[in-house]
This record gives sequence, structure tokens and C-alpha cells, in this order.
Amino acid sequence: MYKDFFGLKANPFNVNPDPRYLFLTRHTEEALACLTYGIQSRKGFVLLTGEVGTGKTTLLNKLMEWLRVQQVATAFIFNSQMNVPQFLEYMMADFGIPCDSKSKSQILLKLYNWLLDRYRAGETAVLIVDEAQNLSDEVLEEIRLMTNLETFTEKLLQIVVVGQPELEQKLKQPNLRQLRQRLTLRAKTHPLTLEETRAYVAQRLRIAGSNGQQIFDPEALALIHRYSAGIPRVVNLICEHCLVSAFVDHEKVIRSSVVEAVARDFDLGETSISNKAATAQPTVLTTPSGEKLDLVAALKTLVTLADRLRESEQEAAKERKL
Repeated sequence: MYKDFFGLKANPFNVNPDPRYLFLTRHTEEALACLTYGIQSRKGFVLLTGEVGTGKTTLLNKLMEWLRVQQVATAFIFNSQMNVPQFLEYMMADFGIPCDSKSKSQILLKLYNWLLDRYRAGETAVLIVDEAQNLSDEVLEEIRLMTNLETFTEKLLQIVVVGQPELEQKLKQPNLRQLRQRLTLRAKTHPLTLEETRAYVAQRLRIAGSNGQQIFDPEALALIHRYSAGIPRVVNLICEHCLVSAFVDHEKVIRSSVVEAVARDFDLGETSISNKAATAQPTVLTTPSGEKLDLVAALKTLVTLADRLRESEQEAAKERKL
């Protein structure tokens, strides 16, 4: 209802994990580069963790968008409240592997042969498991066993496990040490700094059609960062309700008083980003031989190639129609 009032074409602060709105901070670039590198290099098992609302699902959607462009077979498991048979059944269905048998041995045999065929054809298969902090130890053990699907030189199934910080604590349990030892790459999402929060809000407004006219004044943005603690989901919540409130009051520029009122309505106490989050150092990843990897540069190259491939496919589709 406020879009016309602020000159917008879309709702800029939807909480849906739309990959178009992915905001690439240094940490986000590193996390996405880590995931794409792990998959392309057949590292086998990659972990992504982050606090609630820091953009893990949006990051995953961007990753899956890239995987679709690359025509990589993907199974995405988002319901972590499953037992082992349900987990295996869902995975097989999402991969599109027909299997009439309910026998675990037959399911795994079907999966192994399917993965082997894809490997011989030079193709990759990726299993993505979201909200993994809620998985039972039995399902986590099953995931560990699937990391054993391999040739002499490479893993046949690439597994990306995603969860909240509790997942890292869970993996420290003695009974899960074998799974923890199989982790080859780790990535994290982080809260936004003040400058990143400002840029985040500006980017979402621009994507939603803003012409660059000021909507949030600097003091309002500083308060949004403080009340949200830099959590993107909470930033969206505050900004959305600020736009609604300003629209009702016919105010073209959102000032700190509007943010204060919204924060009171949602019982948001004034918090600030911890020094650790605000000054977190970039993750450095190395190969077993000690070679340093410029994953951000690799990511940018991969994204460029994916965009070019998408453009080529669109042009080919237009030519076929003609």
C-alpha cells in the first residue's frame, strides 16, 4: 500500500529469502565462494552456520540458482524432523531416482549406481540439508555414511549441511566426531556492521525501484542497526513497519522517532553489534598442501560465467521462437 507513496515498484523488505536481494558483504562472498568451491572441487562435505536471520536461506537460494544454471542435480531437504527412512525417501524423490524398495541397502545401492553414472558423465550431484541443528544423531550418522560414497580419488556426492550455531556445538559431541572429521570446508554468515546495514537498506530500496530519493535519514538508519543488532531479518521487519507508519502519517522521510516507535511496538531493546562481529576477520581457506585460495575472486568468476550462460540460454530460446 505504500509503494506508490515512496515511488517503489516492489516491496523492498519482504522476509522471503529472495536471491535477487542477496547482499554481498565480505563474509557473504566468502561463504558463497566456499560453497561453490567445495562443490566444484568435489570436497564432499561442507558446513554453513550462522545466527538466526543472518541470511543463510537467502544464500542457499542463490547457490541453488547457480546450481540450476549449471544443470547440477540437487536434492534440498528443509524438514529436519525426519527419521532415517523418511530422510532417504525424500532425498531419492528430490533427486528423481526411482526406487520401489523400502530396503535401506537397496536405496543406497540405487543411489550409488546413480551417482557413479553421473560421475562417469562428468556431472555432479549435491545434497543440501537445511536446519540441520534439529537433525537426530541417527540422521547425522546416515549423512556421515553417505560421505563414503566415493571413487579412489573423489567424492561422488557433495553434501552441504546448514544450521544455526547450535549445530557446531552438536558436532562437538564425542559420538559425532567421525562426522566432524569429514568436514572439509566451513563457512559462516555474520550480522551486518553499521555501514553494511546502510548499504543493505539502500540496495533493497534500489532493487525495489527507488530512484535514489532519501527515504531513511542517517539517524534512523543508525537506530535500525542498533535495534536489529545487524540481523538482516530484523532490519527487514523494522524497515517494513517504518514504511507503513510513515505512509499512514504522510511522511516522505523516515526519521528516528518513527524507528523508536516501531522498536517499542516490537519490544526491541537497544543492542549493538559485538566487537567480535563488527571486527570479524575474513576466513582464510587453504588446501591440504598449504596453498591459499582466493575464494572471493573465484566466486566472482563463477557468477560471471553463470550470468553469461543464462544470457546465452535466453538468446537461444528467443532464436528458437523466431
